[in-house]
Amino acid sequence: MEKIEILGLEINKVSFFALFFNRVMLLSYIFIALAVYGIYEIVDIRYFSEAATAHASGMDPTNPALKEAMKLAVFGNVGEVYRETPWTLFIVNYMYMIYTGSGIIFLVAIAEIMKLHIVEKISAGFMVAGISMVFAGLFTIATDLNILNMISMFTSPNIKAGMWLMLPLYCIYIPFVLFEIYLVLTKKREWARKLAMPIILLSIIIDLIEYYIQAKLFSMNTARLLWTEFPGLMFYFIISAFVSSLGIMGVITFLVHKGKDEYEKIMELIRKAILFFISILALYEVFAYMVVDKKWTLIILFGEFKEVYFGGYILLTLAVPFLLVFKSSKPYKTLLASISTIIGGYIGRYIFVYGGNANPMSDRFGTGPEKYDLYAVAKEICYNNPHLAEILIVIGSIGIALAIYKLADSLLSVSSIRENH
Repeated sequence: MEKIEILGLEINKVSFFALFFNRVMLLSYIFIALAVYGIYEIVDIRYFSEAATAHASGMDPTNPALKEAMKLAVFGNVGEVYRETPWTLFIVNYMYMIYTGSGIIFLVAIAEIMKLHIVEKISAGFMVAGISMVFAGLFTIATDLNILNMISMFTSPNIKAGMWLMLPLYCIYIPFVLFEIYLVLTKKREWARKLAMPIILLSIIIDLIEYYIQAKLFSMNTARLLWTEFPGLMFYFIISAFVSSLGIMGVITFLVHKGKDEYEKIMELIRKAILFFISILALYEVFAYMVVDKKWTLIILFGEFKEVYFGGYILLTLAVPFLLVFKSSKPYKTLLASISTIIGGYIGRYIFVYGGNANPMSDRFGTGPEKYDLYAVAKEICYNNPHLAEILIVIGSIGIALAIYKLADSLLSVSSIRENH
């Protein structure tokens, strides 16, 4: 294929039609179109519902009903972080994409330091997949912030707010990763290896700050022991993300490298890593539920979420992958285990976000659960199924990741194997 070189980077000469209208891009367009419709639905609910016109007929500015109508007009009831149902499917997807994407980058950086040459040869493709998922996560969270919130972030900046804490971090982390990819593509292997350690440190810092921000968001609600008592919560995020990251890497290896010389070696490395990390995650789960708040444990293990926890998360994240990779080194079993960990990992994030939110811990005065607003019915378990618009936007985020990866591969051949230099 004919190439042009810019700053040492070889870029494929690809026609406009081949670049933007291949099968992967067309699939991503379908997913993104679903997201656009989901965003339209949310905007319609937030700003154009009947409640939004209630203020026009309100004569008494202190009327509680008028205040409630205005609250609905501004904040809506889909995809917002607020006291009643503070976290939604947006947050589930954001956490999954960000942690899994950065987990892929982290694991590749570790492989660089360990000089695992087989991973070095294909590291560009993995790292592009990781950064694509990070961008997909940022797309998801951007839709969770309504227009007024996004404008006010800049017109009235509050540097202590969660999103402002993330902005400078990603402004540093993302360029670092992109530069690492550049070094790999331009065959500057030694420099790429030297940059691996800063990337690992930045990944850990991101996890720490991400944990702090999410705990900060949760503290808006009545006291919840999930964030203060769940032991080593940051390590849970990291370990579970590694399991999902390896799943993504296994699927990518199958799609890109099947039938090539490196295929079985890569799948064997992924198999061993999956076995290692799901074993650690299983031990962590046992330890965590033995010491975390009893009330929250009962909800997850024996209450409203028990079927999803055991039939989804435990089965798909731990049991099935373990049985598939424990003794067998056949690549197709590693592929099945990878798919299982991807699905199970997402279910795990869902349970954590919705299950954590379901336990308000609001019986502070021993008189029963408190009300959350003037007209609410007092209840102990707060859980609402995801809105269709949220589901469509989550599907759209997959389209974002696919489009970024495919564009990078079409222009830079990031999925091709590269000999060490």
